Amino acid sequence: MEEQVILVDENDNQLGLMPKMEAHEKAVLHRAFSVFIFNKKGELMLQQRAADKYHSPLLWTNTCCSHQRDGESNIEAGKRRLFEEMGFVTEMKEVFSFIYKAPFDNGLTEHELDHVMIGYYDEAPIINKEEAASYEWMTLEDVKKDIENSPEIYTEWFKIIFKESYQKILDV
Repeated sequence: MEEQVILVDENDNQLGLMPKMEAHEKAVLHRAFSVFIFNKKGELMLQQRAADKYHSPLLWTNTCCSHQRDGESNIEAGKRRLFEEMGFVTEMKEVFSFIYKAPFDNGLTEHELDHVMIGYYDEAPIINKEEAASYEWMTLEDVKKDIENSPEIYTEWFKIIFKESYQKILDV
């Protein structure tokens, strides 16, 4: 069965479910989450998406992101997907949420009410090669500079989320 996303209004009230691909084809607002994992040095773990992803292959992005399942809390979803993609679990907390819209060249559009969560981890991940090609630790300042210098190597949503979250994450 195709994965379902949770359709929401601007206040994050659940309106129903829709197949993920259909929601991205129709640019319907749905619930999502983005996880930012930091180490003790304050570096962010970036993920390079796997080569065979249906959109944004081999682009760099935050540690992990995905969609909550019906009945799943934001934190439960974040922990589940972090383990599925990066092979570890850690405590995390939600720091804020916001709505964004990012169209892709392939006709799909991310229109998400995104719940941003942070956590801490100091080990190397055990990445799932079907999800991620690689990972890298970078300071937020280096990420900011790299996005300015090479925006084409980052996912569209990460550039939006990073701009939105940069100061909020620094304030945590």
